[in-house]
Amino acid sequence: MKTRAATTRATEVARKQRGIPIHGWLVIDKPVGMTSMRVVSLVRRATGAAKAGHAGTLDPLASGVLPVALGEATKTVPFVTGGKKRYRFTLRWGEARSTDDAEGEVAAMSAVRPTPERICAALECMVGAIEQVPPAFSAIHIGGQRAYALARAGHKVDLVSRTVTIHRFALVDRPDDDHAVFEVECGKGTYIRSLARDLAVALGTVGHVSALRRIAVEPFTEAQAISLESLQSVGHSPAAFGQLLPVEAALDDIPALALTDTEANRLRCGQPVGLLSRQDLERVGHLESGSIVCAMAGGKPVALARFEAGDLRAVRVLNL
Repeated sequence: MKTRAATTRATEVARKQRGIPIHGWLVIDKPVGMTSMRVVSLVRRATGAAKAGHAGTLDPLASGVLPVALGEATKTVPFVTGGKKRYRFTLRWGEARSTDDAEGEVAAMSAVRPTPERICAALECMVGAIEQVPPAFSAIHIGGQRAYALARAGHKVDLVSRTVTIHRFALVDRPDDDHAVFEVECGKGTYIRSLARDLAVALGTVGHVSALRRIAVEPFTEAQAISLESLQSVGHSPAAFGQLLPVEAALDDIPALALTDTEANRLRCGQPVGLLSRQDLERVGHLESGSIVCAMAGGKPVALARFEAGDLRAVRVLNL
């Protein structure tokens, strides 16, 4: 029969194995050469968080903003991955690579080096909704397998063109004839490697991405980013949690709706909240049917909820 002390120790061990219930966002400055999932693993180890996930994969050769959601913040990840992203990248003219970045083998060469004037003219045709074929070395599924696995095995990879949105595409530097630096603001699903490849082809040459940095994943920016080293150095101390952004930091573009404690408890229990009285209509008059809101009570988010036909129904309850 276990003693009370033994039971307490067993409970403590189980708690440590499960992790600490930490809720919020850490914006990590991902280093070059590391996968996004490896970063998430190191963040969990450094903080002791029970649950973690990232909002938008960065290639191993890319650096920059990688928002990591902890605990209940993982329920808000789709609202970040669907937002705008900003990148700064260097395009190396004259060399096409099998992976469309510096990791691959040289696949083609060209002596053509476009002038700044020609580059800027070509960029005007690559803003807005454009068609883009993802790189062969990408994580897209083909017949149940990742495209990059097929490409590495030497199989021909045929990917379908998709529509992506480019909000801004600007030339910001030209350090020499072989390189040009660009900044891009784009929507979900955009491959910067494909953008660089297609720009080079449009200019009568070939090219690949030699350096890539993500500078924002709305609403998070590189000004908020911290290095893995700094996070690991403070570990589970209060300093680590001083870097933690609240769960609702990911929901800047989603309207907040204040609820009473009674209404909040109904949402938590999976029950709809009727908002049809005159007083209620003053709260929700600005909302369209089908709108997603962040339901708040006592200054804390209660749930992501949908307002429809006069009722508010929880989509994801936030247990904070």
